[in-house]
Amino acid sequence: MSDFPRLKQCAAVPVLLLVLLVGCKRDDAPPAAVTPLPGEVAVPAGPAAPVVLKDVIETTPGYIVGISYPARAAAYPPLAQALHAYAEAARAELMQAVAGLKGAKPRAPYDLSLQFSMVVETPRVVAVAADGSTYTGGAHGAPLVERFVWLPQLQQMLAAEQLIPSVDGWTPVSAYVREQLMTELSASMDEEALEGDVRAGQMSLRSRMIDEGTAPAAANFARFEPVMNADGSIRALRFVFPPYQVAPYVEGTVTVAVPARVLLPLVAADYRPLFRQG
Repeated sequence: MSDFPRLKQCAAVPVLLLVLLVGCKRDDAPPAAVTPLPGEVAVPAGPAAPVVLKDVIETTPGYIVGISYPARAAAYPPLAQALHAYAEAARAELMQAVAGLKGAKPRAPYDLSLQFSMVVETPRVVAVAADGSTYTGGAHGAPLVERFVWLPQLQQMLAAEQLIPSVDGWTPVSAYVREQLMTELSASMDEEALEGDVRAGQMSLRSRMIDEGTAPAAANFARFEPVMNADGSIRALRFVFPPYQVAPYVEGTVTVAVPARVLLPLVAADYRPLFRQG
């Protein structure tokens, strides 16, 4: 399947051994909200304090924690600090829920499973994906999905609102992504042979989710990872949508790659040299 457009569904990523340790039985209440949100983990303007990225595995009768980092991330201290801060915020959310048990044993252990993986590493662009989930009761865990893009030569994290600073600039991106999602939705309904009222109902529900989740605002496109040319330039950005943003939970994480030809007229001048139409 080509990089653009394409949709990717992926289940929450477990950390080593957690699949064997976490029970399958879950309560029926909905999962608690997860604290880390796009833009909440900020990189300080000054030099980053040294951070040691050490994998974590904790198991107790009441909770399980598994966090893993890519070794190469330590080569970029501000990026490493951002990853560590995100993980610590997720862990703090879990421990707050554990404290709320007041010593009682949950029906199924609370858990945090979080894996950071290096997506891109070039002299100009480094990108790390964070995928996982946290469970603090309910039918299933709450997804943890984030992306971090670090520009070593500029010594800064790249955020969506910096990349495309104009509010109007997100309208073409929104339209492109929506078109790809609607095309994929129609194709999936064809495969499932949905017809009549059932198809109409599903189309209405799903298209409304897509409209809301892809509204032209930087916040809706805060998670993205570069798709690279062989020469190290960016030929597309793969926007990442967590469960519930543009599709039901069961669909998992959804992605759409937007090519450089769409992005280049919209990208701020400082970042255009990073791109080349592939």
